[in-house]
Amino acid sequence: MSKASTLAPSREGALPFAVPVSRWSEQKAAALSPEQLLLYRSNLLGADLTVTNFGGGNTSAKLVEKDPLSGADTTVLWVKGSGGDLGSMALDGFATLYLDKLLALEALYRGVAFEDEMVAYLPHCTFNLNPRAASIDTPLHGYLPFAHVDHVHPDAIIALAAAKDGEQATQAIWGGRIGWLPWKRPGFELGLQLRDHVAAHPHLQGVMLAGHGVICWGDTARDCYEHTVRLIADAALYLNEQLGKAPAFGGQIVAPLSPAARAAAAAKLAPRLRGLMTGARGKLVHFSDDAEALEFVGARDFERLAAIGTSCPDHFLRTKIAPLTLDPARLEDDAYLGAALARYREGYAAYYNRCARPTDPPMRDPNPVVVLVPGLGRLTLAADKTTARLAGEFYGNAINVMRGAEALGGYIGLPEQEAFDIEYWALEEAKLQRMPKPKPMAGRIALVTGAAGGIGAATARRLAEAGCCVMLVDRDREALDRIAQSLPGLVGKDLVRSVLCDVTSEEQIQAAFDACAREFGGLDILVANAGLASSATIEETSVALWRKNYDVLAEGYFLSARAAFPLMRKQKGGAIVFIGSKNALAATPGASAYASAKAASLHLARCLALEGAEFGIRVNVVNPDAVIQGSRIWDGDWRKERADAYGVDAGEELEDFYRKRSLLKRTVLPADVAEAVYFLASDAAGKSTGNVINVDAGNAQAFPR
Repeated sequence: MSKASTLAPSREGALPFAVPVSRWSEQKAAALSPEQLLLYRSNLLGADLTVTNFGGGNTSAKLVEKDPLSGADTTVLWVKGSGGDLGSMALDGFATLYLDKLLALEALYRGVAFEDEMVAYLPHCTFNLNPRAASIDTPLHGYLPFAHVDHVHPDAIIALAAAKDGEQATQAIWGGRIGWLPWKRPGFELGLQLRDHVAAHPHLQGVMLAGHGVICWGDTARDCYEHTVRLIADAALYLNEQLGKAPAFGGQIVAPLSPAARAAAAAKLAPRLRGLMTGARGKLVHFSDDAEALEFVGARDFERLAAIGTSCPDHFLRTKIAPLTLDPARLEDDAYLGAALARYREGYAAYYNRCARPTDPPMRDPNPVVVLVPGLGRLTLAADKTTARLAGEFYGNAINVMRGAEALGGYIGLPEQEAFDIEYWALEEAKLQRMPKPKPMAGRIALVTGAAGGIGAATARRLAEAGCCVMLVDRDREALDRIAQSLPGLVGKDLVRSVLCDVTSEEQIQAAFDACAREFGGLDILVANAGLASSATIEETSVALWRKNYDVLAEGYFLSARAAFPLMRKQKGGAIVFIGSKNALAATPGASAYASAKAASLHLARCLALEGAEFGIRVNVVNPDAVIQGSRIWDGDWRKERADAYGVDAGEELEDFYRKRSLLKRTVLPADVAEAVYFLASDAAGKSTGNVINVDAGNAQAFPR
């Protein structure tokens, strides 16, 4: 979430910058070792989004340690390593380098045209065999002669660094105590320029780096931390004074839709965009209608500023250099959306062709990452939900930067070639190549009904562990909350959402599928699992009981599948898996309502397999039997009723009865059913539709053929 979103607008309507305060606790710090103090300081900085963005910024300390080879004291540079996040990192997130070896690298430096080769020398400076790779910003810290150094790029600072009159504003705020260096991409050359600038101006307490942040220092960890916080607070207060002088972004010309209308529009737009994206893997969508987004997209200067693109490398590496903007009156016109996306891809290809050199990496995905709509907000799309969310947050940061920079005489972006050279930097490409391969279900979206029960929860977990985003649907609020709170701890918070829904309600079903589309971007997998069970002879079966079974087990499956089809057609395919029952194929005494309703849902699946084939929608069934462990159905009357029907005790004797009657003499567990669902939803079953998989440990009565 962006920093300013919880603050009230200024008197002219502009959202202000949040002003950070020190969170240092001397009581906590007193018991910490020097390296722990560095971690404490780093975590404090990273946990405060007014101070640094997720994954952004770096900190360092020069500490005296025993050389493991000689036993002599040596100065070691501890600096945040490549790819870490200040707010969540541990001590193993720091790279450690012999400072004297790092400084000696200057003798090997062949000039700015060859500075990238210096990165390969950094591992040779490693202290104590630390496997953490040093980041490209290491020279900025190593070549400054100070014990503690912070480099951060919060919105208030980047607003100065990306403003036409940023250098003058820096002088006005700090009266010469903070220096200014023109834009230079991070690396060895910037480290030397920074060292020389500070040496030539010994009165400086920090330096603004045009385009990408501030670097400052202190004699102690606390001094450095509090100096960093003060500088950001100074910038925020100054910017807030300027913001009060005029409406943000030229003033509002498009009013936001109501919250309900925004939610409905996003639920319709996200699947359309996702379905029109090119590429082998699906995209995940993150929608945000926070105050920053609505202020920006509804403003007079919106189109002009959006076209300039982001300026801070930390931003556009996440968002691409510029977003796609859409006409809010044409969001339901697929031809318009398709043409807009095609133009964006063509423009991106042209940008690549203008800027690329023979040695640059091949062009990456040309689809937009950020999509902005007046009155609605922003949607961000990426290969996984976390990346999509972070891209949205970073574009929120970019909006704040533009607001502040415009108040200081005008916002400026990086020259196109400079932006390209950052985006396609060989060092960034190497970082991308080191990333682990995506999980097999990454980029896919599943909705599981009855998700709070044993089979539903096991299925949701199996899919999410494979990287799938999962919308949990159930009518039992307490049980749903339990699974919705426990599952994110296993698979990550971004992969799991939940919605309360009774599958017998047409309105609630549609609302659940709309929520899935809005939260993730569409639907690839439906697991229709919501169920109940009843046992009664035909004479004892009331009309109400009969209808209750058919409402849930037949009509509930119908309503779920009907809501899934249009989303899957937009996504050009999908997989629907019905959780059936042995009783759908095998007659059973005293359960005609339940068994015939299950049979109806099985035949519905076969019918839908015929209808869905031309759209790439596969429909299959998993038939379990006697899945007692973790089942809410078996916790009720059904357990006693089945036990009575077979003349056994309702306790362990019933479970033993089912196990012994199976051909394989094995107990069927929720995880066994989940594995069959996973197979049918996966590419491994890409040529299977209209099929039935029994997960019953073998029951001859239920053989499908």
